[in-house]
Parts: sequence; C-alpha cells; structure tokens
Amino acid sequence: MLYIDYKSGLPIYEQVYNGILQLASLGVLKPGAQLPSVRSVASEAGVNPNTVQKAYAMLERDGAIVSVPGRGSFLAEQKDLMNVRKKSALEALQGSVSAALQIGVTEEEILRTVKACFEKGDFGKERDAK
Repeated sequence: MLYIDYKSGLPIYEQVYNGILQLASLGVLKPGAQLPSVRSVASEAGVNPNTVQKAYAMLERDGAIVSVPGRGSFLAEQKDLMNVRKKSALEALQGSVSAALQIGVTEEEILRTVKACFEKGDFGKERDAK
C-alpha cells in the first residue's frame, strides 16, 4: 500500500503522511473509508508503529483523517481533504522557492519557471475549468 524510500532525505513519518494523501488523491482511499490500523501499516511498511502513529496524528491535526476512539481512523470528507492537500502543496511550493532563493536563483527565474509549467502542462486547463 505505502512505499517507503529509506534512501530519501524525507523522514519516514512524512513519507507515510504523503503516501496516505496520495492514495486518497488517486481514489484508492475514498472519503469516509477506514484506514488500516497503525500496527498493520507499520508491519506492512516495515517501520516502527510510533512512526506511523506520528503520521496519523499529523493527518488528524491537518484534518485529513478523523479518529474515532475504539473504531479507528477514517479518511475525511472530500472538502476537508482538498483543503489539506492544497495547504500541503502550497507549503511545499514555499519550501522550494525558499530553497531556490537561498542558492541564488532569482525571483525572475522562479517566476519564469512557474509560468513555463503552466504553459506546457494540461493542469492549467483543469485549473481554469474549475
């Protein structure tokens, strides 16, 4: 279900967090669906249960999942999930821009690159249709 890249610089709990959001965005996990238990995800991914618990806690904090004591964790409704994904994407973009600025990439180069992404991808068309 989740792929963990141990050579990645990204902490494992963030990989679990992102993996669950990705599964939701791909439709593998549907809004309202019960997530696998922390122990089963940890066992399947070969990681410590505390690591998965940290990812689940972050997902709950951000509104992507809802935990019901004694019943488990469930994927949030679509509207809430989209807000989480949007927030996560914007934070990633801010981090990338900050990293680029720190190594000397100019504002003009960043803006030109972003504009080129919209010009060559069909995602701009989807965005305009909404």
